[in-house]
Amino acid sequence: MRPIRPAFALALLLTTAAAPAFAADIVARIGGNDVTTDDVRDYLATLAPADQATVTKDPALLNQTVRAYLVRELVLKEAKEKKFDQQAATKTQLDRVREAALIELYLQSVAKVPDGFPSDSDVQSAYDANKSAFLAPREYHLGQIFVAAAKGDKTAEDKGKARLDEVMKKLKARGADFAAIAREHSDGPRDAETGGDLGWLPEPQIVPEIRQAVAGLSKDSISDPVRLDDGWHVLKLVDTKPSGLRPFAEVRDALAERLRQNRAGQLRQAYLAKLNQQNPTPINELALAKLATKSTK
Repeated sequence: MRPIRPAFALALLLTTAAAPAFAADIVARIGGNDVTTDDVRDYLATLAPADQATVTKDPALLNQTVRAYLVRELVLKEAKEKKFDQQAATKTQLDRVREAALIELYLQSVAKVPDGFPSDSDVQSAYDANKSAFLAPREYHLGQIFVAAAKGDKTAEDKGKARLDEVMKKLKARGADFAAIAREHSDGPRDAETGGDLGWLPEPQIVPEIRQAVAGLSKDSISDPVRLDDGWHVLKLVDTKPSGLRPFAEVRDALAERLRQNRAGQLRQAYLAKLNQQNPTPINELALAKLATKSTK
């Protein structure tokens, strides 16, 4: 999923302590007004379908999103109480926003894709015709021990080199436990917790120096230290996955959504083209040229 960004980060400031008792369908109370589950449901409906699915399946994320909504309602309440929406400049901007929203909603309605599109055969055909788009890159499961030492800082480099020598000595000892050594010595932000496990990384996302270092490793072997600007990286190749075609079942839903979006775009463009054809509107190019000249002065 693409990431959820609540409208107001201030939602994190709402307290969760000492919550009053509410009726079953009341989520919160703002200035004497009840916020019901229906209100929240309507708000969630404004999110993208994929985001709705993610939020409703994750209680913590749902809580965070609802708190963002409550803060939004608090700000809206205060703005109306102060009659901010009645100020001339605000009215003008609101009119423009309303017009833009009306246009967009109308275009969405005239470009609505039929519920049955795409069919299963449509999706399968699109997959078969575009298999090159569904090639997954080679992946590496890596472990890392990171010894921090910024380039150009001689003191830090000397200390880092001494620590690196100690790490390499331990790694070369019989029965060395890479994860245990990473927990003890690695400067990675989560290495003490994960034992340096970086998980699966697609090859294109790995920096070239590290990619080159691990490309020649066999399973469970350890690289020589790789010097980057931030310090030394010692890598363990846990496993690899070869590049290959992603299964149809894995990409079916995303592909179907892409086909729906493409069809909606086609319907929108067809509508706009027809609208222009039915309503030819000549433009006074001379007046337009004068306007352009004035705007550049």
